Amino acid sequence: MKSTIGAYLMKGVNGKILWVDLSAKKMREESIPEKIYEDYLGGLGIATRLLFNLLPPKIDPLKPDNPLIIVPGLLVGTGLPTASKTTLVFKSPETNAFGRSVSGAYLGVALKRAGFDAIIITGKSEKPVYLFIDNDRIEIRDASNIWGKDTLETQNTLRDDLGKDFRTCAIGPAGENLLRIADIDFEDRQSARAGGGAVMGSKLLKAIAVRGTGKIEYADEALLRKEIINWNKVINESEAKKLDMKYGSAEFFEWVNKERGVFPVKNWNESMFEESFENHKGGRSPLDPYYWAPKYTERLHPCPNCTKPCGRYFFIKDGKYAGTRIEGMEYELLYSLGGDLGIDDIEVTAKLDEICDRAGVDAISAGVTLAWAIEAYEKGLLTKEDTDGIELKFGDGEIAIVAMKELVNRKGKLGELLADGVKRAVQKLGRGSEKFSIEIKGMELPAYDIRGLKGMALAEAVSVRGGCHLTGGIYAPELTGSFWKMSDIDRFSAKWKGYEVKTGEDFMTIYDTLGMCKFSRSLFWIEGLLGGVKAVCGIDHGVDEIMLIGERIYNLEKLINLREGFTRKDDYLPYRITHEPIKNGVSKGYYVKEEELQNMLNEYYLVRGWSREGVPTKMRLFELGLEKEAEELGASS
Repeated sequence: MKSTIGAYLMKGVNGKILWVDLSAKKMREESIPEKIYEDYLGGLGIATRLLFNLLPPKIDPLKPDNPLIIVPGLLVGTGLPTASKTTLVFKSPETNAFGRSVSGAYLGVALKRAGFDAIIITGKSEKPVYLFIDNDRIEIRDASNIWGKDTLETQNTLRDDLGKDFRTCAIGPAGENLLRIADIDFEDRQSARAGGGAVMGSKLLKAIAVRGTGKIEYADEALLRKEIINWNKVINESEAKKLDMKYGSAEFFEWVNKERGVFPVKNWNESMFEESFENHKGGRSPLDPYYWAPKYTERLHPCPNCTKPCGRYFFIKDGKYAGTRIEGMEYELLYSLGGDLGIDDIEVTAKLDEICDRAGVDAISAGVTLAWAIEAYEKGLLTKEDTDGIELKFGDGEIAIVAMKELVNRKGKLGELLADGVKRAVQKLGRGSEKFSIEIKGMELPAYDIRGLKGMALAEAVSVRGGCHLTGGIYAPELTGSFWKMSDIDRFSAKWKGYEVKTGEDFMTIYDTLGMCKFSRSLFWIEGLLGGVKAVCGIDHGVDEIMLIGERIYNLEKLINLREGFTRKDDYLPYRITHEPIKNGVSKGYYVKEEELQNMLNEYYLVRGWSREGVPTKMRLFELGLEKEAEELGASS
């Protein structure tokens, strides 16, 4: 296939999109204008620009017109350490809002080396297929032999058949069965949130396999080599590298519990896992990586170009769950498949994660949804007849495993109730169960009790993709009291949170745009990334200029949601957060009053340059270079 452009528009980019229409069984290449790179850089930025242009308003996200867009970050594949992330965007089947998920994907590196900066996939195949990309050889191939296989089996089969130098992603049975919380697996790295697996499944697209062997020219190769050396030096001298490699992302498990009291337990009925600590006096909770990492770590598993890997293969050698092998055991999973279910057996949590990963299900959403069901059962709102005879109970690992298998396979009455996440489960059950459902915009909340982190409560309420800790990354300043240029942050106060959240969102948007791991943020901030950007594509940005790009991208994401019909009322918090104070631990008694939330929203919208209804003003959009979008959506003056 011949490129539509003869040379790079600018150094460090390919300038090409691969457009795949599964309905017509056609593929074509298109050029990306240089102006798009200047305004949006790559990764999340270009992906959002493309989605805004291509997404028809208010369509069913499981229909063929919903585009699946995959864009590696600008710095991915350059050799810059921890520049590893590839972004996927689509209309979310879970929330009907802007859908974003990010993965440390080797496929992203291969895609760039094959000569593409983005893939756009539209339409629906007549039969199961996978997308084959071998540099400039591109085919839509039959996938009948891998349809029905789990995520690991699928990718192992592909790489056995095609060669180990192919990089892959795939959906599991959950995506095939259109679970709205289904994810996409990138060789044991899950692009988990927002239901991207269901989008792939709706298109009958089982997998993507890419081999790229080309070389990208960079603006300043000498500067790039210098930046790689400097970045590695910063990482190697950091305490973060030692802790990440020893204990992974959950290193602060005990601190979040005991010192901050914001670790949700038993569907957020508790905010410190006291029972686990009491059961193991004199030692560590089994969920604490200081306990399990030395015992179960098989080997480390870095993302592309990561020199401080937090990922690891966790393997159970003997006992009831012998043979269980998972990648990760991230902090979030210790919550969603551990504490939130009242389970402090790390082997049960690992087994639950294996079930989710192989089926291709977002383990945060699955665990939080199951926790809701357990509370509904214990309150008598669900009966044995509703659960296929399963007696749901907090702390019962064996029952949790049985129930999780029902969920991921949409099996029986219980599986059908839970398979699409907690918001839809509440809509089916009713009976007052919305008062203890833990979701925002339909997305289940992550592992921080935001009743004791009020800035983070605001961040999750306004997040464009729903209940999300990574859109703004506000858990960092709230937990520690400072972040980048911010200090003296009071996590219990609802005052002055608008600027904090707006800054965090623009900051994190840039990390997703460049493809940077967010666990590197305190090592490089924004200032430390600018040399890498200049070396790669020749753009010499300052901090203010690149943060403005982050703001532009975030506003465009917001405009997508507005076009889908979202309003201020969708920036809400769960009933439990606004009505029930924390019951135990050092944050006992705190919650976010509805009045506090509304005041924080007013301040946040003001700082953003939006109206009181949360609509970007024409003036602000004009300043961001989005005046055409302002006219299209009739933005507030």
